[in-house]
Amino acid sequence: MTATQTPDQQAVGTHFSRDAMIHARDKTFDAVNRIAARISPGVTEGQAQTIAGDVLDAMAMERLWHPNVIRFGPGTLQTFRGPFQPDYVLQDDDIFFIDLGVVWRGHEGDSGDTFVVGTDPEMHACAKAARELWADVARRWREEALSGDALYRHAQDEAQARGWRLNWDVKGHRVSDFPHAIYQAGKLGDFDQPPASGLWILEIQIAHPTRPFGAFFEDLLIAPEIAPA
Repeated sequence: MTATQTPDQQAVGTHFSRDAMIHARDKTFDAVNRIAARISPGVTEGQAQTIAGDVLDAMAMERLWHPNVIRFGPGTLQTFRGPFQPDYVLQDDDIFFIDLGVVWRGHEGDSGDTFVVGTDPEMHACAKAARELWADVARRWREEALSGDALYRHAQDEAQARGWRLNWDVKGHRVSDFPHAIYQAGKLGDFDQPPASGLWILEIQIAHPTRPFGAFFEDLLIAPEIAPA
């Protein structure tokens, strides 16, 4: 057992519901897409935060379990805790990502995706690559029951083979009925067992090999019968 692991690392609360986890996942992705639809060139990163708050309030969220993370342009290279750039203005050809952690029906949704405005082909390729790499790693989990650390080793190798740089500091994490933190689960990339369905977020953040931008995608690892298409 590693220093970050505890015996209850995949425990859930008495009110945990698999269906509620899927509902939280879907509602959070819906919010991500609604927010993205209201972000266009000329909007600042700070204004995007206001947009996110307005959308989530209109959707009657219960609460946030982590702050809204919206990053534009070069900010897409930053991790969750990296500095923000509230005065950065989204350009006509630009890239941004949204990462939301929202509680619905007492369960934690955590969804994130990358969006591109304009026609920059490398930005479009980067956003697509993050989604494709996520799908590849999730398939390995479903088909081979790899451990969390093995999944991220595969992600690193596969990102490099495809011409991108994986951010090794972004390694996924637990979710559950709120608050998951009581289970002291640590990062998925440090977990030396196969992650259970419906309890772990697989995060993928990649960077362009030479230009100052990247892409991010995250989703819940769920069993094949309800996996995303």
